[in-house]
Amino acid sequence: MTPTLLELEDSLTRLTLSPERGGAIVNWTVLGTGQPLFRHSNAQALNTGLANKLGCFPLAPWSNRIAEGGFDCPDGWLALTPNSLTEALPIHGSAWQQPWQVLSQTDDEIVLQLDSSQPFAYRARQRFLLSDGRLSIELRVTHLDDRAAWHGLGLHPYFPRTLNTRLQAKAEKVWLCDASRLPTALSKLPGEWDFDQLRALPDTLVDNGFCQWDGRCRIEQPDLGYALDCQAGGSDYYLLYCPLDLGFFCIEPVSHPVNAHHLPGRPGLRLLEQGQSVELTFALHYRPL
Repeated sequence: MTPTLLELEDSLTRLTLSPERGGAIVNWTVLGTGQPLFRHSNAQALNTGLANKLGCFPLAPWSNRIAEGGFDCPDGWLALTPNSLTEALPIHGSAWQQPWQVLSQTDDEIVLQLDSSQPFAYRARQRFLLSDGRLSIELRVTHLDDRAAWHGLGLHPYFPRTLNTRLQAKAEKVWLCDASRLPTALSKLPGEWDFDQLRALPDTLVDNGFCQWDGRCRIEQPDLGYALDCQAGGSDYYLLYCPLDLGFFCIEPVSHPVNAHHLPGRPGLRLLEQGQSVELTFALHYRPL
């Protein structure tokens, strides 16, 4: 069954959303040229039914992988099971695998909402605002369960990648990982991962969390004729995923490192009581080159 698609359009760009596919962004494109600003999603991508085959999807109530089959909460152990056929560990929370509802839509704004019971009761809300080539995304989660639980947030955009794609995203340190892509040690940045200044993406696999981020990044696409200036809020970390030969990369604003539920001090996570909320924002400004 073809999912319902919602659209916003400003003077420069068009945004397409799929509430039923995890509240995901399907495409964000330049009006004049059709150039995708996120990885292009076609009918085949939509028909998979998977939000992680689309342009960008929400991460709640946590980001990335969690080890040890769950995590400890004040009222006891919360057991989790793997939720993706391609991953051995639970990944990216539960919001991306559920249909969202349309709360409101105007000429420049769409608000989606999800009331989830898994892995505990919470309400997630996404607000998309499009104006003059600037896409603003607000992700807010409110804890509804009567038992307190740890929360984390993120967004998972996929960006086109060419040989000349450049990234600037200043960070101070990076988590090194083991073969299961879980963090093992916090390290100074290797030279090829230092994006303090605009530079090409590494030509080796990167799937790591960077910390002490100021929330700003710039993506330059000289081969595709544009740049994106981005600003995140509620996000001291970003995950950089650069797979080999797949034509995309991901820089994900997140509130916590991978497997933070099992790291000392649970960095970046928030313990929410019933009725308490946490929010993350991400604004991306399209600029022709």
